[in-house]
Amino acid sequence: MNKPKNVLSSVSDDRKRPCVSDLIEAPYRLYPVGRLDFESSGLLLLSNDGDLCQKMIHPKFKIPKVYEVTINDKISQDKLELLRKGIVLDGVKTKKAKVEVIAYNPNKKTTKLLMTIFEGRNRQIRRMMEFCQYKVLRLHRVKEANISLGDLRPGEYRRLKIHEVKKLREYLDEH
Repeated sequence: MNKPKNVLSSVSDDRKRPCVSDLIEAPYRLYPVGRLDFESSGLLLLSNDGDLCQKMIHPKFKIPKVYEVTINDKISQDKLELLRKGIVLDGVKTKKAKVEVIAYNPNKKTTKLLMTIFEGRNRQIRRMMEFCQYKVLRLHRVKEANISLGDLRPGEYRRLKIHEVKKLREYLDEH
């Protein structure tokens, strides 16, 4: 699914906010595999396979998650290196991240980054950017493990093809 911004990565909400389950029509119950925060958009896998879900979210598997991140300023080389080496959040250093600059817009003074992380702490990228004194303007996940978002529009979803599920299981078994 391409989770739209301002939709919860949940099957229900006691505050009646929109949830990803509201956007899906399936003959069985599906659960989000991990989370994307309310303000973020992009690839969110949903499954009814508990074993697969556990492997996808467990930190020991170090599943890569790739994001397009737009921040409010030009990023310095020092901050890029800091993000790549890992920073301390809640007393624990983050795993090394891959970070590359895609574009800088001098008129808007914004930088677009492609960022890959290998863990999924709560609001991790937003907190990493805040630590570096940047504000995240847009956070959009484009890939997780070996599954890419492709050209799905916000709110759209599709079933994974059999060969994609097979490759995902092989990927998880290797890690």
